[in-house]
Amino acid sequence: MKILANDGIDPLGKQLLEKAGFTVDTTHIPQDDLAEKLQAYDAITVRSATKVRQALIDACPNLKLIGRGGVGMDNIDVEYARAKGIAVVNTPAASSLSVAELVFAHLLGGVRFLYDAQRKMPQEGDTNFGGLKKAYAAGVELRGKTLGVIGFGRIGKETAKVGLGLGMDVIISDLFEAPEKLPLTLSGGTVVEVPIQQVALTELLQRADFISLHVPFTDKPIIGKDEFELLKPGVGLVNASRGGVIDELALIDALDSGKVAFAGLDVFENEPTPRKALLTHPKVSLTPHIGAATNEAQERIGEELANLIIESLTK
Repeated sequence: MKILANDGIDPLGKQLLEKAGFTVDTTHIPQDDLAEKLQAYDAITVRSATKVRQALIDACPNLKLIGRGGVGMDNIDVEYARAKGIAVVNTPAASSLSVAELVFAHLLGGVRFLYDAQRKMPQEGDTNFGGLKKAYAAGVELRGKTLGVIGFGRIGKETAKVGLGLGMDVIISDLFEAPEKLPLTLSGGTVVEVPIQQVALTELLQRADFISLHVPFTDKPIIGKDEFELLKPGVGLVNASRGGVIDELALIDALDSGKVAFAGLDVFENEPTPRKALLTHPKVSLTPHIGAATNEAQERIGEELANLIIESLTK
C-alpha cells in the first residue's frame, strides 16, 4: 500500500511504516492537485496545512485511511470520511507537553515584556536604555496567581500541571466533569496529588489572572465581546488551540483599552495571513502555529501515527 505523507512525517514514523511493508511518499502535493494525484495512494497523512474535505474524499474512492499528525481535525471532514468507510486517526497525546510549554513561553515572556523589549531594544537600546528599563520595571511573577484553563483535555491538563509546578492556583472550565486533583511528578520521580477547581466559564473569566484556551474550533468565539467585559483588568491571555476561538477584533479593542495586558497567540483566524493589526500590536506575543513543533513531539507524533496506521490497515 502507498501512503502520501503530504505534510511530512518524522523519520521514525516513516521507518516504522516501511518496516511494516508500506511505501511512504513525503513529496508535498499542492492542495489544488490532490484530487488528481491522490488517486495513486491508499492513504494520506496531513498536519494542519492540507485539507481533506468532502469534495476531495468523493474524488478519491481509493482512500482507505486519513491520518492527522496532531490533535485538532478541523481540516478534515471526519464524519463524512468515516461514513464512506475511510478510517480517520490522529495523535492527540503526542504533542501535549510541547504545546503546554509554548503556552508558558508566552506567559513568562508576557509578564516580563519580552515580546516588546525584543522589538524595541534594537531600535532604541543605544539611545533610550534607561527609558526602556523604566518602561519594563513593572513585571509580575506567575507564582501565586490564578491560571484559568479553558478546555481540560490532554493539552489543558499538561498546561495545568506546568502552572501548578510554578506555584500557580489553577481553575479549569470544561463541558465534562474533571478530576479534583492532578498528579504532579516532582524531581526524583515522587508523584503528588495537587488540587484543582472546576468552575463555570463565567466564573473563570472573572477570577483568572491569566487564561489559556485549549478547545476545538467552534461556530462562534469562546471569548467574544461580552466575555471580554467579564475579564479582570490587566489579564494575560494565551491561545495555542485554534484560531477563531477568540474574537480577534474584540481582543484588539481589549488590548488597546488595557483590559487585557498582553496576549500570546500561536493560532489565528486567518492562517496563513493573520491580521496585520495583531502582527504589529505592541502588546501581542507571536508565534506561527508552532505549538507541536519540537523535535520530541514530532518524533512521538510520527511514531504514534505510524502505529495507528499499521494497526488500522493491517486488520
